[in-house]
Amino acid sequence: MSKKVLVGMSGGVDSTVTTLLLKNAGYEVEGLYMKLHSKPGYHEIHLTRAQKAADFVGVKLHVLDLQEEFREKVVSPFIETYKEGKTPNPCALCNRNLKFGEMIRYADKIGADFLATGHYIKCDGEFFYQAEDDTKDQSYFLFYVDRSILPRLMFPLGEKKKADIKAYAASIKGLESFATQSESSEICFVETTYTDVLKDNLVDVDNEGEVLNTEGNVVGKHKGYMHYTIGKRRGFTVDGAHEPHYVIDIIPEKNQIIVGTKEKLECKRVVLDNINMFIDDTEFDATVKLRYRTKAVPCHVKIEDGKATVELEEGVFGVATGQAGVFYDKDKLLGGGWIIQNH
Repeated sequence: MSKKVLVGMSGGVDSTVTTLLLKNAGYEVEGLYMKLHSKPGYHEIHLTRAQKAADFVGVKLHVLDLQEEFREKVVSPFIETYKEGKTPNPCALCNRNLKFGEMIRYADKIGADFLATGHYIKCDGEFFYQAEDDTKDQSYFLFYVDRSILPRLMFPLGEKKKADIKAYAASIKGLESFATQSESSEICFVETTYTDVLKDNLVDVDNEGEVLNTEGNVVGKHKGYMHYTIGKRRGFTVDGAHEPHYVIDIIPEKNQIIVGTKEKLECKRVVLDNINMFIDDTEFDATVKLRYRTKAVPCHVKIEDGKATVELEEGVFGVATGQAGVFYDKDKLLGGGWIIQNH
């Protein structure tokens, strides 16, 4: 008897090809479209695409409305994190709580042995590994997934290149349109800028405040602290500055930002909390990524009392609290946590 797989289907080329590959491999496949954010008109378009893909492959498509859960577990923390003067990582929260939380529960409900998605990542049932296509690798955003479900996860695209997936879809009569449709944005519920999301949720972001230097002196004005993240170098004034200045800290309770020259941005030590690990070691050497589009740097990690102290072997610039620190051993994902201190 063939094993049953539930595939997360978004209406995009990646999940469509994933579904087709699994069906062709002999699995019993069913699809699941999740209604997450509430952008007007979005689900009408994408659910229609997902249904078209399901019909083409010949699988049943379930629909799960998670808009309330998405707002509670992803959008609300996103807003609160900016209010706290930090930089959020909503995709990692969504992956744990919804895409690999609610979906695995739905897989249980329909009796599916496995859960599959179109993510670009590898998994051997014990660990995640970076994808073959390093330009599309999504391992950074999956560090927070519950370790216990790894034996049930399948990622058929982990060994493949994005260009090859598009070419494969384009070569199949009936799937050509999936190969050419536009890609979804990095943060699905942000259409323009994150400040628009804050404004849409009645957050007052345009509240002019003071710019301080590292000595605590007022040196300029800014347009509201939530417009800034660590490392930003524009959108504020610095009186008498002759070289570029960057945001190096944010003081939300006083609506102030602290700025300094680039060397003030360098960080050699970070502390993480809410650790999620795929290994049991409490002290180890690894590499760590402190933002998605940055290179992993060598580090030494010590985990104690639920927090990880990370000593970096080389300085990293623009490390923001609220973001994730994710550990690797070469291409193996070891785990990670949320940045609460940067020094």
